[in-house]
Amino acid sequence: MEKSFSESYKAAGVDITAGYKAVELMKQHIARTVTKGAASDIGGFGGLFEMDLTGIEKPVLVSGTDGVGTKLKMAFLMDKHDTVGIDCVAMCVNDIICCGAKPLFFLDYIAVGKNYPEKVADIVSGVAEGCVQSGCALIGGETAEMPGFYPEDEYDLAGFSVGVVDKAKVLDNKTIKEGDVIIALPSSGVHSNGFSLVRKVFDVENADIKAPRAELGGKSVGETLLTPTRIYVKPMLALFEAVKVKAVSHITGGGFYENIPRSIPKGFGAKIERAAVRVLPIFELIAKEGNIPERDMFNTFNMGVGMSIVVAKEDADKALETLKANGEDAYVIGEIIKSDESVVIC
Repeated sequence: MEKSFSESYKAAGVDITAGYKAVELMKQHIARTVTKGAASDIGGFGGLFEMDLTGIEKPVLVSGTDGVGTKLKMAFLMDKHDTVGIDCVAMCVNDIICCGAKPLFFLDYIAVGKNYPEKVADIVSGVAEGCVQSGCALIGGETAEMPGFYPEDEYDLAGFSVGVVDKAKVLDNKTIKEGDVIIALPSSGVHSNGFSLVRKVFDVENADIKAPRAELGGKSVGETLLTPTRIYVKPMLALFEAVKVKAVSHITGGGFYENIPRSIPKGFGAKIERAAVRVLPIFELIAKEGNIPERDMFNTFNMGVGMSIVVAKEDADKALETLKANGEDAYVIGEIIKSDESVVIC
């Protein structure tokens, strides 16, 4: 590739040598993510992964794909690009874990208006960090320079992950019954959903989002909103080993009202104690400044709960103990009831 160069392509806005430089800068970050199954070097036509199926009788592959969405606008405005990659990984692997699967590998896709190798490497450093946090390998990806399609200083970021679970261990919500306990895992903030509304509330393109805010403990709106999505893979894998987990919901776009019902069978509902939910200051500020009704807040944002877990009442204490031993300040937010309403917040 050292002889690869096109003056004509560069004149059209695509510098292929910048792409090569970006790949070289990425390699140090990608090296951090190498796991036992990673079997390919960056730069090939496909990412290879050798699965170790020891102890798995009937392997089922589970995949998840997502992007970062308009949260990227915050990265542009703050000129900080090393955390959105964590969000990208989190949105995929947190979905995969809801099936009981262990993420194996991740691939990213970065589309840029102009390839600034150092910026691309910053983005990939975040992707690598997300992979390290979730225990999966970054085995490949794509960086596309698209002049005239994206502004020079902007980009889009998406990716996908693949995990594996033994068919006998795929989470089955058919065992859910009245009286089961709902446990919350705290979020780190807004995560990666609802940013079209957030950006409108704070008028981020025109306001001073770097100014410290007392309501946010002295942090700025920009800094707070860029807080990366929390990754729950490792504590959840530990929980699966400790107790029987009946259902898991990743609280993303659509908040409580859309996501919790996805893991609860018909005829049952989630009764959430409003007073138990530890709402983060950023959500209180969004509601206040945007004059947003509480019902809309719980139907748009995670409100401080990144994941909900259903276990039997008799397993609740052990589940909480296991999660706390693995770094999660988990707590009970409600119970399963017989109801035609899938979510009841009271």
